[in-house]
Amino acid sequence: MVFAVVRAGGRQEKVEVGSVVTMNRVVADDKGNVNLPAVLLVDGDKITSDADKLAKVTVTAEVVEDLRGPKIRIQKYKNKTGYKKRQGHRQELTTVKITDIK
Repeated sequence: MVFAVVRAGGRQEKVEVGSVVTMNRVVADDKGNVNLPAVLLVDGDKITSDADKLAKVTVTAEVVEDLRGPKIRIQKYKNKTGYKKRQGHRQELTTVKITDIK
């Protein structure tokens, strides 16, 4: 069983071939593929964490869809001063499917 831990949109995700991951928005190339940098590679009993060897490892993913996350409402309030502030945010997300780990 081969899996890798990749850096994906500010976080680290454990992925294997065929897994689907939702991460912060990434820009794909003209074919719709994204290369993700590996942080750790596990190939059976062999574990690779050396940066020089991991530079040669490529994790390729195919973009499934671009979407937006749920609406987050931020509210601030200070008592007795009349200060109220309401703000909203929706994170830009991308869903990718891992196609290859070499």
